[in-house]
Formats: sequence, C-alpha cells, structure tokens
Amino acid sequence: MRVSTRTRYGTRLMFQLALDYGKGFSLLNDIAKRENLSGKYLSLIVIPLKAQGLIVSARGAKGGYILSRHPSQISMREIVEALDGEIAASECLRDSKSCNRFSSCVTREVWKLLDDKIAETLASVKLQDLIEIHNKRKNPANNYEI
Repeated sequence: MRVSTRTRYGTRLMFQLALDYGKGFSLLNDIAKRENLSGKYLSLIVIPLKAQGLIVSARGAKGGYILSRHPSQISMREIVEALDGEIAASECLRDSKSCNRFSSCVTREVWKLLDDKIAETLASVKLQDLIEIHNKRKNPANNYEI
C-alpha cells in the first residue's frame, strides 16, 4: 500500500498553511517555492481540499488560501480522504460487487482490520502535531546532562 503523490504533496501544502495559520492568506506560488513543488500541480490539489471545506480561498491582491479551521482541528485522515477518497487497502472494501467472494472471503477481514488501524492513526494526527514536530526539529532543547 502506497500513499499517492497527490496526498503527499497535499499534506505538505496543508502543513505550510498550518504554519501560516493566523497570518492571513498564503499564495500557492510561495508555498510551492518553500516546498519545492510545482505551483501548477498545487493548483489542482487545492480543488478537492476546498470542496471538502478544509481550506478557503480569496481572490485579489491580498488573496490566496487559508485553513478553514485551526490546525488542531484538521486531521491527516480528512486530508487523505479529501485527496484520495475513502481509505481502503482493497477494492472489495469499497465495493462489495468488485469481488464474487465478498461474503465468504476470510482475508477481507485482515484488509478491514488494516483499514481501521490506518484510519484510526490518521484521525489521531492533527496538523498541529506536525507543527509541533517541526518546531522541535527546528529548535531542539539543549541537553546538558552528563
């Protein structure tokens, strides 16, 4: 199972918006430069994020993008599902008609368990957590223990 490029870039975009939270709107080109990403590609990624109500846009000289809620209120699960749809390790979990063994398949239970754990983990991680990790890496505490 792999995380798509769209989701990886989208989480980087959302992280940058989280860092800018409370400072006004951010331009995609500025975020693209900071993250070394294509601005054109980011302009496609913002569409589903906006549609899911995770970000807000404004036009004009002071326009750009901003998170719709505080970073502590936006989970990684919301971002992943906005960009890639419902989490499912196997197609049979999304669509029962995709497999003729749907009702008798034992391995389906394993894929369901995996999906549940992934969803639980992603739901538990908020954008605020990423900011805290970033800040710890940027300003590690001095350790003078001997």
